[in-house]
Amino acid sequence: MKRILLKLSGEALAGDKKTGFDEPTVTKVASQVKQLVDKGIDVGIVIGGGNFWRGRSSETIDRTKADQIGMLATVMNCIYVSEIFRSVGMMTQILTPFACGSFTKLFSKDRVNKYFEKGVVSFFAGGTGHPYFSTDTATVLRAIEIEADVILLAKSIDGVYDSDPKDNPNAKKYDEITIQEVIDKKLGVVDMAASILCMENKMPMMVFGLNQENSIVNTVNGNFTGTKVTV
Repeated sequence: MKRILLKLSGEALAGDKKTGFDEPTVTKVASQVKQLVDKGIDVGIVIGGGNFWRGRSSETIDRTKADQIGMLATVMNCIYVSEIFRSVGMMTQILTPFACGSFTKLFSKDRVNKYFEKGVVSFFAGGTGHPYFSTDTATVLRAIEIEADVILLAKSIDGVYDSDPKDNPNAKKYDEITIQEVIDKKLGVVDMAASILCMENKMPMMVFGLNQENSIVNTVNGNFTGTKVTV
């Protein structure tokens, strides 16, 4: 792998607190990503906003406005995580599809490639910039745009199951599954729009548990215990 797109769930970064940030968790992520950057791997990152706000957190708020709040939650997450990354010795930059004053830079593929040439970790905040599209869709879109080799999906569970393991103790975990099967069985690895984007653009995914020891580094090094989603 030369270039990866890492998707971190907001909930996973919150740790046991379920909301806000758990700094030891984020620091562990940072130290793992630094090992990849030190090996010359280009790393782009998308972070969900679920530790602050989910799309339907309030039924009384218009969906477009609710999604805008979610986009801003991802900007906050990226600013925080970016600073933790810098504290362990990495260079970072945050890119958004809309202007955020001096907080971020506007996303463009050319700009990202220049950052990667300098070993800069690029955070893609603000989703797609449009309502009705999740950070799943933003993840796949950015991965395709930057020509990533693979999407690494670091979640609060350790792979793809045939049913929710929180509800079904007998849920079966897949070692490997095609994106077509994910769509047909409605497994919800990523949402439907993101799944179809993956399928049409042949973008593979590797799904694993963020909280497992060295899970990001192990995944890149081939010691993978999650689920590979093939195309």
